[in-house]
Amino acid sequence: MTKAEVIAEIVNKTGYDKTQVSESIEQFFKVIRTSMVDGKNLYFRGFGSFIVKKRAKKIARNISKNTAIIIPEHFIPSFKPAKTFLEKVKKNANPVAKPSRKKK
Repeated sequence: MTKAEVIAEIVNKTGYDKTQVSESIEQFFKVIRTSMVDGKNLYFRGFGSFIVKKRAKKIARNISKNTAIIIPEHFIPSFKPAKTFLEKVKKNANPVAKPSRKKK
């Protein structure tokens, strides 16, 4: 489902104006983005948590040149679903088959 489809679904269910719904969703994502960039986690009871995870510094190998590469510590965004939400998805989800991609 795309963002446009989500907006259309909300408009159909609530009867609100499409531009208002679109702006609300944009602002919602903006709040999530700016909060996570600032290092803050977001918690939505019954849905899940958007958390910032810290990756430790590590040494990797470039096997083609046989050299060591130092990867500095960094942060990544992550989503952790709530238990109730996860259980509902496990029980009821019916994934739509994706079309196969043929290599040419």
